Amino acid sequence: MAETTTVALVTGANKGIGYAVAAGLAARGLTVLLGSRDRARGEQAAARLRAELTATGTNGDRQARAAEPEVRAIVLDVTDPATIEAAAASLDRLDVLVNNAGIAGPIGLTPGGTPAAVMREVFETNVIGVLMVTNALLPLLRRSPAPRVVNVSSGVGSLHHHTDPAHYLSALPASATYPPSKTALNSLTVQYAKELREDGILVNAAAPGACATDFTKDLPFPITRTAADGAAVIIELATLGPDGPTGGFFDEHGPVPW
Repeated sequence: MAETTTVALVTGANKGIGYAVAAGLAARGLTVLLGSRDRARGEQAAARLRAELTATGTNGDRQARAAEPEVRAIVLDVTDPATIEAAAASLDRLDVLVNNAGIAGPIGLTPGGTPAAVMREVFETNVIGVLMVTNALLPLLRRSPAPRVVNVSSGVGSLHHHTDPAHYLSALPASATYPPSKTALNSLTVQYAKELREDGILVNAAAPGACATDFTKDLPFPITRTAADGAAVIIELATLGPDGPTGGFFDEHGPVPW
């Protein structure tokens, strides 16, 4: 990859919102590393994305310089230190990190009925995985002229929403897994932003909203928003200018209350 190319890594990008984020960044001319736990699925997704972008001619100025957009798969399981270390060692540049990989955990378990092992599993991916990936890639990000980190959170991570009787999230069943994991991720985002502010690394959390993907297929109500709809705020935060915010939580409408 060219030394001047802006390079982005998106975890959990072989489908859903992660794939849409990868597509949006590639369409803006970034070199995109499409992170996937499974090599074959990652390679298939990267090939599909290259074909889509080439067919539509939406890969920025790179269309004039190369036959295919610069999108490639990278094996990355955010719960596996070995794949994280291997991924970091394989790179010589990184400007944008989108921590998108996440799991929902079981639906319908109340806090009183949640085994500790279930909660640990969700936090291992949604919080600790973000910590491990980010820390492994910080040396590269610190060398970037415009480093950006976006942690893909959720509106269900907002304590304000859950405690506001006027907000629909306050009526959702109580859970000890996915919502608390996103609240913890929001807090981790703020702490990284505090640490990395002097390094010029902008770190923000994004709430993409519910989208019609495999992630939401078991919800008991219809969802009409697309993965591309949810990806828009993530792409915006990943490509912020030098005066952009850091340590914030945003959805498509603007700041989300903590």
